[in-house]
Amino acid sequence: MGFALSEIVLTSSAFQNLRAIPSQYTGEGSNVSPQLSWRNVPEDTLEFAVVCHDPDAPLITSVNYGFAHWTLYNIPGSVRTLSEATPDHTTGRNDFGELGYGGPMPPSGHGMHHYYFWIFALDQELNLPVGLTMAELFEFIEPSVIAMNRLIGTYERQ
Repeated sequence: MGFALSEIVLTSSAFQNLRAIPSQYTGEGSNVSPQLSWRNVPEDTLEFAVVCHDPDAPLITSVNYGFAHWTLYNIPGSVRTLSEATPDHTTGRNDFGELGYGGPMPPSGHGMHHYYFWIFALDQELNLPVGLTMAELFEFIEPSVIAMNRLIGTYERQ
């Protein structure tokens, strides 16, 4: 299928689509991941991956544009929600150079940024190692993605 939007729906109790992300989920607050839930999952889903990415960030490399804030994967196909500040599943490396979630924190005066929280349904159990970057994760999961969609939150640093 490749990367194309589908019927899977991603939501959060922390913020609505295209609305502000509360400060507790940012680098200026508690810096914890928000609660996420998904539905309309394909029957043959065996695993999920989650990514948070800021395409408004002024960072362009040969393999990325924007800024990766979170990669989480090896999420079993039976899971439909992640709790706030989840310690579960396998964490990748964000563009802060750390494992796990690194909340929104755009440069001061840079204006409003959009944070894309992505859910990917996979038709394989990949058992991927800890520490993958967003680009590495995409290389591994692309052949197995059967559904994907996003929830977009906004944040502007004060």
